[in-house]
Amino acid sequence: MAIRKIVLHPDEVLEKECETVKTFDDNLHHLLDDMFETMYDAEGVGLAAPQIGIEKQVAVIDTREEEPLEIINPVIQKATGGEVDLEGCLSFPGLFGEVERPYRIVLTAQDRNGKEFKLKAEGFFARAIQHEIDHLHGVLFTEKVIRYVDLEAEGSER
Repeated sequence: MAIRKIVLHPDEVLEKECETVKTFDDNLHHLLDDMFETMYDAEGVGLAAPQIGIEKQVAVIDTREEEPLEIINPVIQKATGGEVDLEGCLSFPGLFGEVERPYRIVLTAQDRNGKEFKLKAEGFFARAIQHEIDHLHGVLFTEKVIRYVDLEAEGSER
């Protein structure tokens, strides 16, 4: 495993539609392992492949509330409810904003071996998944921010 360099905005790879993964092999397994190591090193809860310069529909999530999750070629099938909460992004160090997202989602995706699965998620876990899926379609959280938040000015209230 290796820690990869995280791509920072305004790198154009962050705004590109990623390619569907068709080959499920050792290269993909190594990529997923590297993505987890990179995410943990950066103290993030999610990382999408374009954030390390790879234009593939691959993301990893670990909110520490659920089991770590690998999603390949994910599609949100259903989204319900709504909630505004704070988000940040490893590609925008120090930037935080309030974003409205569905509270509950149902998605289909593939695992590292190509097996399709269905997952229901809610709350922070659902938010993290949606944030990473947006990255796979070139959508940045800054496009959805309702209000930017200066965490240093607001102290420890969040």
